[in-house]
Amino acid sequence: QEQLVESGGGLVQAGGSLRLSCAASGRTFNGNFMGWFRQAPGKEREFVATVGWGGSTYYAEVVKGRFTISRDNAKTTLYLQMSSLKPGDSAVYYCAAHGSGSVYLRSSYVYWGQGTQVTVSS
Repeated sequence: QEQLVESGGGLVQAGGSLRLSCAASGRTFNGNFMGWFRQAPGKEREFVATVGWGGSTYYAEVVKGRFTISRDNAKTTLYLQMSSLKPGDSAVYYCAAHGSGSVYLRSSYVYWGQGTQVTVSS
């Protein structure tokens, strides 16, 4: 009943753009913040961006100015618009719903999607 489903990943050339979507079901969209994390092979899952119910946003420094996070509360959908993509952005991207604690920390999110693969070629 509580579910997050990501879509929109794929293969793109460096400098290109992709938009990821996350469809939320149940109570996963009821909290204040929704976020995106990403994980590349051999690396830890890292914070990308988060957005509050009213539209406040916070970004990891490495994506600031290139990525835009947004949400449509009526559609219970989270988005990540990615531009000027670099090979270092290649990872599995996960949608997550915040519970309590710092919005920058993985441990603060209680619901997670299955992930969608983003591959940026050079």
